[in-house]
Amino acid sequence: MKTSATDLELAIQMDEAARVAHELRLKRDRRERNGRILKHIFLIVVSCVMLYPLFWLLASSLKPENEIFGSLTLWPSEFHFENYTKGWYALPISFTVFYVNSAIVTILSVIGNLISCSFAAYAFARLNFTGRSFFFALMMMTLMIPYHVVLIPQYVQFLNLGWVDTYLPLVVPRFLASDGFFIFLMVQFFRQLPRELDEAAMIDGCSPFKIYWAIILPLSLPAMGTAAIFSLIWVWEDFLAPLIYLNDIKSYTVPLALRLFLDQEGQSAYGQMFAMSVLSLVPVVIFFGLFQKLIVRGIATSGMK
Repeated sequence: MKTSATDLELAIQMDEAARVAHELRLKRDRRERNGRILKHIFLIVVSCVMLYPLFWLLASSLKPENEIFGSLTLWPSEFHFENYTKGWYALPISFTVFYVNSAIVTILSVIGNLISCSFAAYAFARLNFTGRSFFFALMMMTLMIPYHVVLIPQYVQFLNLGWVDTYLPLVVPRFLASDGFFIFLMVQFFRQLPRELDEAAMIDGCSPFKIYWAIILPLSLPAMGTAAIFSLIWVWEDFLAPLIYLNDIKSYTVPLALRLFLDQEGQSAYGQMFAMSVLSLVPVVIFFGLFQKLIVRGIATSGMK
């Protein structure tokens, strides 16, 4: 009887302990679920705040002129899709010309950055030469110099060369590894690749250029994709450099063309300007959507494959 009573008490205690553990687990799960809900609510609110300017731009491109700044609601009272058609042909030159100009400058700039910056990064990361550390530090120092400091000397230099009012000041520096940020990005990626790959290739008789072309570049697609997308965004949205070097309206890029909708003396076509602003974001969004995985890999991976 004593044994049976002891077993019964032990079973009751075990059931009580299991019940308490179950309640604690339910409380922990409820607390974690509430935490996740609060976190998602916070992220949704922050995302809405950050995306509000984009929503406002899209809504304003469909509003009539009198509602853009006179209405507090995002939803238009009536949709004016003609802002897109009228805006495309509102300027003396069709917006197609401006898109082509921006595409030419952007594509050449991206190609120049990828070629020149990868060459420079390969030299800093994989080759041994006299003064490598000094020149790398000098290159890093250029990242701290504001663009406005060198603006006037560069303009004078390009003016003496006869390059003003052409695309050469916008494109040629990209082929000369002028963007230290991309060099630094690629150097950090190249340094993480195993040195044994270079040694094995040298044993097989590969030259430094062959190692760069056949081994380093195929393994560096994430870093190259990251450099390409950032280069495309910065060049496509650049306003200051084209404003300084381009004088003929036929050679204007998209940011300069958007400025023409604002008339200081007459009436400004805000609806058409916002419509063209929305269309100007389309190439960047498409390119980012296609290559966003490379951007994540370029930042997160170590290259040890």
